[in-house]
Amino acid sequence: MEIFDWQQFELETDRLYLKKITPTVLKQLFEKHSKEFIIDFLGLQNEKEWEREQERIVGGYQTHDRTYLAFVMVLKENHQTIGRSGYHHWYPKHYRAELGYALNHDKHKQQGYMKEAVKAIIDYGFENMNLRRIEAYVGPTNEASLKIMMHFNFQQEGYLKKHYVYDDVSEDSVVFSLLREEFV
Repeated sequence: MEIFDWQQFELETDRLYLKKITPTVLKQLFEKHSKEFIIDFLGLQNEKEWEREQERIVGGYQTHDRTYLAFVMVLKENHQTIGRSGYHHWYPKHYRAELGYALNHDKHKQQGYMKEAVKAIIDYGFENMNLRRIEAYVGPTNEASLKIMMHFNFQQEGYLKKHYVYDDVSEDSVVFSLLREEFV
């Protein structure tokens, strides 16, 4: 029996379906489906993103003490994949995970999709994953993500210099957390 069913969704919001993606699902996706299907399903934009996903499969999404759980964001109106949201560093033994999210195209920004998805992902984390703490690292100039942190009552805990490398440039990160008892 196939674990991966691309037409079955774990979560639903007003405008989105959210399909759960685990390391097992990703492995099966890459073993059994065409490159074109995977690109469409994950909403990959170019060859570089395709290669990055392949590297993650080979390198492993899961280690002995942490794993990955994300959701592909699919528009209800046309079944188009518009992004991903979820937990890319989940430490089940410590009841905590790091929240991450991204939209595939600028045309989907400023429409409230991410806020809608993040609410469902936070609920899922506290209710289904038994999380006690959700962490997030946000670039200090990423206004959209900073607004999401404030909207969901994340608390700023610190500032990490040269914490994240993107396109070979070291960037800073603002550290946020949300405890289960603080989530309203």
